[in-house]
Amino acid sequence: MSNDSRNIDLSGRVALVTGASRGIGRAVALAYAKAGAHVVALARTTGALEELDDEISKIGGSATLIPQDILVFDKLDMLGPALADKFGKLDIFVGNAGVLGTLGPLSHLESREWQKVMDVNLTANYRLIRTLEPLLKASDAGRMIFTSSGLAQKPFAYWAAYCASKAGLEMMVKTYAAEIETTNIKANLVDPGIVDTAMLESAFPGGFPGETCQPEDVVPAYLRLAVPDCAQNGAVVIAADYFRQAA
Repeated sequence: MSNDSRNIDLSGRVALVTGASRGIGRAVALAYAKAGAHVVALARTTGALEELDDEISKIGGSATLIPQDILVFDKLDMLGPALADKFGKLDIFVGNAGVLGTLGPLSHLESREWQKVMDVNLTANYRLIRTLEPLLKASDAGRMIFTSSGLAQKPFAYWAAYCASKAGLEMMVKTYAAEIETTNIKANLVDPGIVDTAMLESAFPGGFPGETCQPEDVVPAYLRLAVPDCAQNGAVVIAADYFRQAA
């Protein structure tokens, strides 16, 4: 696999990115389009998706927009067949959509808030794996990449739902990776670090008291894991490691 993400060529490949309208998802979608992939961008906000489409067009890329709430599971289950009709395959899937949820003591957290975090961060990705697997198997090298968090391994007071959902995501993807070991699909996770996004701002409205990175800084990890010759499977990649190599 190339050690320089700036030279990665994704021409002719189809890439689905969830949570594509802002933050990490938007940066990854733009990077994939710049590398030549046709980007299928999924997010709830139509206006933000259209702005992304304009940016992709400016760099000579192409995109298909899917304004959809991933919590509408019936529609999510139909995504695979819909993409099959349009493209016949899927080469790259980035499960990036996520929510922080309400922060506070676990014993005070309302059940509907807990369930929403689990549904977005964990259950939606399970359903996406299930509906997209046939399309990824139709690719010569299907690649699944999920956005995790350092908090999947490090408990942080008052963030119980988020920490638990990311820990569950990591174990689910690692288990799935073991199941597909002999197939053409690879499934990995990215720990992006502390990224300056709207989610971080909502968690620390007065500003995060430490060093952060930008969404564009984590892109090299998502590029490296998307290429056909990526041999990693079931790994949690630290985005900062790839950023330092690309710098």
